[in-house]
Amino acid sequence: MQSAINWPKTFLPGTTDNFVTNEVIVKDITASQIWPLLSDISEWSSYYDNVSQITPPSSGSSLHKGDIFHFSTFGFPVLESKVEESDAPSTGKPGRLAWSAKLEGDADHHVEVYHAWLVEDLEGPPRVRILTQESQKGKPVVEMAEAKPNRMLLGHQDWCEGLIRAASGKEGKADKTNLGSV
Repeated sequence: MQSAINWPKTFLPGTTDNFVTNEVIVKDITASQIWPLLSDISEWSSYYDNVSQITPPSSGSSLHKGDIFHFSTFGFPVLESKVEESDAPSTGKPGRLAWSAKLEGDADHHVEVYHAWLVEDLEGPPRVRILTQESQKGKPVVEMAEAKPNRMLLGHQDWCEGLIRAASGKEGKADKTNLGSV
């Protein structure tokens, strides 16, 4: 049985203004290869183009529950983010990383986000499952949810594929997708 994201009630998918899910399953890679690249915020820009202005938590670049960090993505200014879950994968247990973020502002500019990752080894031959889901609230993300192509869906797919390339030792980032701004 595959694991699922632990959702806070206020961000339950289907109850927010925008939700996206991306999942990849890849052979010959393990969760222990993916985890250091995902949990260390200083690694993100090495394999994912849609992130900038990264400020790691004061405790260092590895994300731990309760840490506060900042970054910019999808044309949003620097978001203050709080790590809600950070559990490294182990035998029979998925790795979990999740953060909440807010962009304060009036009703036209306020955004709240919950972004979660699950990284787990699957039974059988060496394979890893990477699941990332994000649930968002706020007027600016309504447009994002309705846009075609869906920039968040494409951006998170780039993030997953970048993780895989980095873990497998392949150089370079994905071809840049025009993700634009909100």
